[in-house]
Amino acid sequence: MAFTITAILLIIFIAIIFEYRIRKPDQIVLFESGGVINARNTKIYPRHFSLAISGSIQSQKIEFEVEAKGHLIVNIEIALTAAADKDCLENLIRTGGWNQNCINTAIAEEKTLLEANLKEYCAKFEIDELSSERLTDHLKKRFINESSDFGLKIVSITTQSIEPKEKEIIIALQQREEARLTEQTEQTKQKVRTNIAQTKVLADQKILQSEHELELKKLELKKAREKLESDLAQKRIQDELELKNLQLDFEKKEMELLQNNPELLMLSPQLARLAEASQQLPNAKTVVSLSPGELQQGSQIVETIQSVLQTIFNNKQVSSKHSKKKD
Repeated sequence: MAFTITAILLIIFIAIIFEYRIRKPDQIVLFESGGVINARNTKIYPRHFSLAISGSIQSQKIEFEVEAKGHLIVNIEIALTAAADKDCLENLIRTGGWNQNCINTAIAEEKTLLEANLKEYCAKFEIDELSSERLTDHLKKRFINESSDFGLKIVSITTQSIEPKEKEIIIALQQREEARLTEQTEQTKQKVRTNIAQTKVLADQKILQSEHELELKKLELKKAREKLESDLAQKRIQDELELKNLQLDFEKKEMELLQNNPELLMLSPQLARLAEASQQLPNAKTVVSLSPGELQQGSQIVETIQSVLQTIFNNKQVSSKHSKKKD
């Protein structure tokens, strides 16, 4: 009995090990319940009642041959990165079937739609008008939102290259592009030369204007300096005239004082020197050297003395006449 129970338990253990699997972190385990496809969240799942698919991102490079405007064949290489959309698992199973390759099948189905869209788009443009950037923008707008119909989530879709199939066309396009780049380079160089010439002309004009302004400032400073020198000379002349006028006024007042007071003549420095010399050498002739100013002043003193003596002589004559009349 114990052996039977042990055997049964062993069979159940083996069956559990054979049936149940541990879900990997990058797996999505699907199961069907009531006609609805869901994902299991448990770590262990029964393999015969579930479908484990990859939950990682898958990248593929897809090449297409489409016709551009004018029935010219173009090779287009598209890089597609996609993964299973957990919110649209039913569409994924409906597109790819109940198997582990359902994601690749869904991508293959989307390739068909992608090719049809590329043919429709490229037929509207010439070969030289096709651009990887514009084509990528077009595909993103069209397929990122519509990928959920296939149960996929488009992570990125980019245009790797757009090239004509015929080599002659490639060479012609390369030559035309080279000519365009050469012309653009020459135009750029011409613009640079023009800008340099304009900059030089503007710099020369500014230099000339600065030099002209500098000369004007120099002229203004020269005029101001000449005016200042003229004012200083005028001021010096006025000061000299005022000084001479003061000297003349002083001498005039001094002469008036001597005329009104003859006794002050003895206080004159010239007369003092004459008197002193006459006292020391009574029989000698005294020679007194006078400076130009003293000489002029001495002549004025002599004239004053003469006028005073004449006045005294006249006064004496008048007094003598009066005395004779009284007698």
